[in-house]
Amino acid sequence: VHRDAHGVPDGYASYSIGEGNALTVDETIAADDAVFAAMARFALGHDLVSRVVFKHVPAEHPLRWQFADFRAGEVSGDTDWLWVRLLDVPRALTARGWFTDGELVLDVEDPFLGERNHYLLTVRDGKADCVPTDREPDLSLDVRDLGSIYLGGTAPSTLVRAGHIQAHRPDAATLADALFHAERSPHCLHWF
Repeated sequence: VHRDAHGVPDGYASYSIGEGNALTVDETIAADDAVFAAMARFALGHDLVSRVVFKHVPAEHPLRWQFADFRAGEVSGDTDWLWVRLLDVPRALTARGWFTDGELVLDVEDPFLGERNHYLLTVRDGKADCVPTDREPDLSLDVRDLGSIYLGGTAPSTLVRAGHIQAHRPDAATLADALFHAERSPHCLHWF
């Protein structure tokens, strides 16, 4: 358990020492990056271990950049364990936080429910409005792909390049990338 200057817990890590004197950190929960770094230093400085393994750490986490030698760490066994399926598209999009202003018309198909709808997504000052519209779409996508971009971990332009999303105007993917961008990529610590 890590405690702040006032003795209040602000993070913890669970670990075990096993075969080959490897210390395996199974779970790390921290209030911020400084707390995570302090717990990582504790694990890396642990006596009588030959190797330290941090499990369930997001790929873009700054931990490797904090090593004196970046190459001393390696990423393996990356899993996401996180899936999102939007059932109420307007409600989900208005509940999400936004960092950029803009407007897109999304043509969203849900083959499982047999639905296809056009939604006008308008973002102003961090708040979104999403309403059905008859306007021509800027992007056409499956509800599965909307789930992939919803949390900000996958750029819409990546799915355009992969052939999953169809952009109907040249700047639509760029605007969608800016709109759906998140401060941090989503990460699920536990499978369910």
